[in-house]
Amino acid sequence: RRVSEQVTTIACDGGRKSYNERKGKDMVKHIVLWNFVEELSAEEKSAAGAKMKALLEPIKEKVPGALDIQVLMNELPSSNRNIALISTFETVEALQNYQTHPDHVEAGKYVRSVTKDRACMDYQY
Repeated sequence: RRVSEQVTTIACDGGRKSYNERKGKDMVKHIVLWNFVEELSAEEKSAAGAKMKALLEPIKEKVPGALDIQVLMNELPSSNRNIALISTFETVEALQNYQTHPDHVEAGKYVRSVTKDRACMDYQY
């Protein structure tokens, strides 16, 4: 058998679908960027970022097809946003399920209370 014919299976966390089971389907990257509202001090911004991380990242374990959810604070002066959500989903449907999940809806209430200037980009790859 030639190397190009061999199939390598890469299992995802939590018993989710393997790479071969996903092959041919478009994965989805969901990226959201925000600034914190001006009223927050530097210490409050740091606390708000930590709370956003604590609220959003665990949702990965609750939504089938959510492969990765990361909340990152900006620490470089070259950026024009304070905080980002970068997430990966197996399908558009998995992203939609994440967006309507009760924990995401509840987290969104907090996020909207401490942020402004939301920018979002979703793309398939």
